[in-house]
Amino acid sequence: MTQADLGRPVRLARSWRPEWPCPAGTILAVHRRGRGDPTYKVDLSGRHWRGIRTPEGPATLVVQARPADGEVLAAAWGPGAEWALDSVPDLLGASDDPSGFEPRHPVLVEAFRRFEHVRFGRTGLLLESLVPAIIEQKVTGQEAFGGFRALVHRHGQRAPGPGHDLDLWVQPDAATLRAIPSWEWLRLHIDPARSRTVVQAARVADSLERLVALDSETADARLRSLPGIGMWTSAEVRSRALGDADAVSFGDYHVAKDIGWALRGVPMDDLELELFLEPWRPHRGRVQLLVNLAGLHRPRRGPRMAPRTHLPR
Repeated sequence: MTQADLGRPVRLARSWRPEWPCPAGTILAVHRRGRGDPTYKVDLSGRHWRGIRTPEGPATLVVQARPADGEVLAAAWGPGAEWALDSVPDLLGASDDPSGFEPRHPVLVEAFRRFEHVRFGRTGLLLESLVPAIIEQKVTGQEAFGGFRALVHRHGQRAPGPGHDLDLWVQPDAATLRAIPSWEWLRLHIDPARSRTVVQAARVADSLERLVALDSETADARLRSLPGIGMWTSAEVRSRALGDADAVSFGDYHVAKDIGWALRGVPMDDLELELFLEPWRPHRGRVQLLVNLAGLHRPRRGPRMAPRTHLPR
């Protein structure tokens, strides 16, 4: 280990040899919040870079799969570098066990054949997944990703080490989120309903982070006890932070319709989807993941939903 030039943070590195052919990039991509996500970059070499706020402090993490050698290489910089490297196996799905999953449906059989090595990774960082999930509530993707970018650029910090040169950022911490005034949230194009939920979550951030050590059912109940957090937000968070393969995004504008179209030929509503997915418990989220990875969705014939224009510019 050597000190990098120009006083940059020390670089730590590790190699990890997973027990299965690990498609690291596909597994990590779920953490990318739109193409312009300032906390996530993919370079020309196919390496995946993340700016992460760990319990030990901010870190820059880069991950590169080497399929020919059957290993994954990772390096990290910053106060949270050691924590970030220790998290790599779980981040890439080492704790996920798909062995009990039975595709049952011909469409899923084919999708599982193509993507059988994709696992549910877990970050172990709840607030990191919760803040963007709240910002994505009940708005278009354009508005959600734009609001998240603005929040990170104005109130986050540059990622350490080479992350700075890559224009990689780290989300703001809980104390910073609590201090953002209401008028500033409007400048970020995040309305009062969502900003209040973010601030309330930031106020109990320490308690929320402890949920990653609990079973998914308990974590779900405690998450949904917070005002403004429902079943959709909880599922989005549990699938990423806890690696919950049973978390389904009920309440999503597209999920029930797309799964219904892919597996039954007709769109479903949430109640129909819940009943339909019951035989796959505790792998219901894996059904959603496979349908998504296979690019199966109902035809989009109508115009795109326009972003709201009542927020100040």
